[in-house]
Amino acid sequence: MADIKHLHDFSVQVRRDILRMVHAVNSGHPGGSLGCTEFMVALYQHLMKRKPGFDMNGIGEDVFFLSNGHISPVFYSVLARSGYFPVSELATFRLINSRLQGHPTTHEGLPGVRIASGSLGQGMSVALGAAQAKKLNNDTTLVYSLHGDGELQEGQNWEAIMYASAKKVDNLIATVDLNGKQIDGSTDEVLCMGDVKAKFLAFDWEVVEIKQGNDLQAIVDGMTLAKSKTGKGKPVCVLLETEMGNGVDFMMHSHAWHGKAPNDAQLEAALAQNPETLGDY
Repeated sequence: MADIKHLHDFSVQVRRDILRMVHAVNSGHPGGSLGCTEFMVALYQHLMKRKPGFDMNGIGEDVFFLSNGHISPVFYSVLARSGYFPVSELATFRLINSRLQGHPTTHEGLPGVRIASGSLGQGMSVALGAAQAKKLNNDTTLVYSLHGDGELQEGQNWEAIMYASAKKVDNLIATVDLNGKQIDGSTDEVLCMGDVKAKFLAFDWEVVEIKQGNDLQAIVDGMTLAKSKTGKGKPVCVLLETEMGNGVDFMMHSHAWHGKAPNDAQLEAALAQNPETLGDY
């Protein structure tokens, strides 16, 4: 049983981290990071089978790939607070020679990061390779990936989506953050993708919908259902309906904060809505 209070307190602190990291360097992507906070916290603090420390091969444990790498603030915060590297290192976000680059990279040697994901639309292909490697190694653990809905417009996503079902890669759970927004506007305005669920079903995937993608219990329940559908011959897609900028009232219901940092007054107002729970870095 998930400890929802722990997950909630963890999420609030991660939101504080995201806001402070992006503000400190006046650069980064708070909107999508805040929108995916509850999902990432639930994944690392409850859902994934993880081993102590970090091994790039991830043998005998679940592995995660972030495809929409611009939401690195939430990824770094969750990794640090899950024990992969010191929380104090969050203060180096986007600085010269930092391991915490704007988009995650592997050459920096940051524990928890298995792929560079600055170029969008590539993460599912890597996740598929890892999932097939697990099958070859008779490793029954799972591969998780996260994608943006706008990100589905580019890269090699649809080739990978076709491949996954054709090759019965049924140890993969690919989650799509359906917030309906991207840097230039709504996804419908920029490049309408129509019915995303129907598309994945047409490509012969299992599909699980989480309508309340910022509700921790709904996430835990939906992802538990997704896990139950693995190992049955089809890859699993989770459609996670989130609100960009969740947890900060003036950042929500708009695409404006996709890639914009708050000023001093905005940071103060945002932090007031997210009181310190686990201790600031």
